[in-house]
Amino acid sequence: MQRKDFLKLGALAALAAGAPGTIASALAGRKQLPPEHPVIIVGTGYGASVAALRLAQKGVRVLMLEMGMEWPVTSRHDTFSKMMPPDHRSSWLKDGSIAPFGNIFSFKKYTGVLDRMEFDGLKIYAGRGVGGGSLVNGGMAVTPKRAYFEEIFPEIDSAEMYARYFPLANQTLKANLIAPAFFERSEWYRFSRVAQQQAHKSGYKTTFVPNVYDFNYMEQEDAGTVYRSALGGEVIYGNNAGKNSLDKTYLAAARKTGLVEILTLHEVADVAAEGNGYKLDVNCIDTSGAVVQTKVFTCKYLFVCAGSVGTASILLKAKATGGLPDLSEDVGKYWGNNGNVMTGRNFVRPGTGASQSSIPVMAIDDWNNPAHPVFAEIAPLPIGLEAWSTLYLAITRNPDRGTFIYDKASKALQLRLPENFTRQSVAATRNLIDKLNDGNGGTIAHLLFHNGIGDDICYHPLGGCVLGRASDMYGRVKGYRNLYVIDGSMIPGSTGVNPFVTITALAERCIAEIHKKDFA
Repeated sequence: MQRKDFLKLGALAALAAGAPGTIASALAGRKQLPPEHPVIIVGTGYGASVAALRLAQKGVRVLMLEMGMEWPVTSRHDTFSKMMPPDHRSSWLKDGSIAPFGNIFSFKKYTGVLDRMEFDGLKIYAGRGVGGGSLVNGGMAVTPKRAYFEEIFPEIDSAEMYARYFPLANQTLKANLIAPAFFERSEWYRFSRVAQQQAHKSGYKTTFVPNVYDFNYMEQEDAGTVYRSALGGEVIYGNNAGKNSLDKTYLAAARKTGLVEILTLHEVADVAAEGNGYKLDVNCIDTSGAVVQTKVFTCKYLFVCAGSVGTASILLKAKATGGLPDLSEDVGKYWGNNGNVMTGRNFVRPGTGASQSSIPVMAIDDWNNPAHPVFAEIAPLPIGLEAWSTLYLAITRNPDRGTFIYDKASKALQLRLPENFTRQSVAATRNLIDKLNDGNGGTIAHLLFHNGIGDDICYHPLGGCVLGRASDMYGRVKGYRNLYVIDGSMIPGSTGVNPFVTITALAERCIAEIHKKDFA
């Protein structure tokens, strides 16, 4: 042993013998840095799940932060709240139900599965939990019309998207079609058949739409041999059986790699560039929404995939407070509601039936109408009685765009919308309903919506960090290295159909390029 090593060892022994705790105290006095993670992904929705799976398959360790809860489906089929009546599990930190209409139910605030955020008279819905919006949507897995996709993204190779990434997304999401024979014979789809027949009578075309719900399971539900989930009215507050939400597809595969960890009830409060990576201040909340702990995480690569509203909130706050001051001025811009309008028809004869599957499988496709383009999903009204009504989620071509603003005074995200933001959407929807009523009788759904038009709802928020503007064409956020956004924020306001397949396919394209170039 060298003399200097002997002296060091002797000094340490003396400290340990003569002054217990001195070494521990000295070490405790050092600044304890949070452990650095290679990759952190904020959110567990469509884009986040794609990124987690594909990176993990390449051997990259990933940490995902989710503000909602884990909702593991059990053999008791009691994970999610029923539609009728809903309970505290249905709604995110609200003291009552938050469906588009019929909210007469009260309960204690809880970190439930569906959130409703209100901006400038617009109610934006979002899923909360591991799987994000896949937990609460109707599951309609629609690939957009190629011509419209090319109009939205002229810079992207559409041939590659439609040959490779859309098929990959649909396969991994487990999209499937209802069997025509089952559709025609099932009492649970009488509402769709009536709507289809009346659409054809009025000169409209209809189309079957794929879904991520397992239709083989649904046929067993119809036969009475398994638990009834879709046929039990479960949809916007979660599904206890047959739906292939992300926790059963992308996220399940990601977890099987052993390289993906998900922390729930972890809400990102602040993000800042630090050194060669990023620092995240995170609030850990309990099921009442109270902050019970704060944590600090650091990483080299950061993916902000918290959905259109969540991503805008995180990035704009970081820009305003100095954490990410060099973000592009385009962050927060080009936001749209995908032209969403809820509407319906009352006094529809013959009746639409008391038994209605909660999973939609058909739409009226009038997107090529030069004056009033619309893609109207024929939606169920699963209330267990004959309502003589037909419900629609109309997706219209709304060219107007809003802008997110972070208000430093109120420390809150705001959404600035153009005057008469929904005027074109309302005109297209009224044209649809008037034509249906003229051909078949009935009235616009005054019983369900004010003036029969629910243009104050948004199920498909899109934009805020758009490809080619706030980021490059692969989701690399301008102004920073190793910072990415690959969620609904990428899309400038509209897809013309339910957008989650488009988000998933774009995320597949983005992460393939990001891993190839940035993780080399």
